[in-house]
Amino acid sequence: MAVDMITFFLVAWLLFPALTENDVLVRLFNIKVATVPEHVRTINFCIGNGIAFMLSNLTAYILNVLFVFKAGRHSRRKEVGLFYLVSAISVGIGVGIGAVLIQGFGLSTTFSYVAKAISTMLINYTARKYIIFHG
Repeated sequence: MAVDMITFFLVAWLLFPALTENDVLVRLFNIKVATVPEHVRTINFCIGNGIAFMLSNLTAYILNVLFVFKAGRHSRRKEVGLFYLVSAISVGIGVGIGAVLIQGFGLSTTFSYVAKAISTMLINYTARKYIIFHG
């Protein structure tokens, strides 16, 4: 999650502006952010999460295999495929929730990210434990 969060917020700050002056991290670190329309912020929120997904999912797979679950329920190739499929679905659902919170309710990017992270974490853990790996 740390890799996902750091990557997302760096991308949302430096590459695809998605932060507002009201975001907790912006106020906490007193950083300057570009002002963008809500629809652009929503798109950039989605792009930032896509980039973060690529890095964090690889990290998560390695850490899950090393420290959390036992491999062996499926072949390695199928295991990796299922891992990425479950992660992509859960991130898609989470990003959808976050985008609705931004576009539909005008909530902060940080709040929307946290909602995405919680939903993604719950779906991923459950699916990984009961479908992909030996619990």
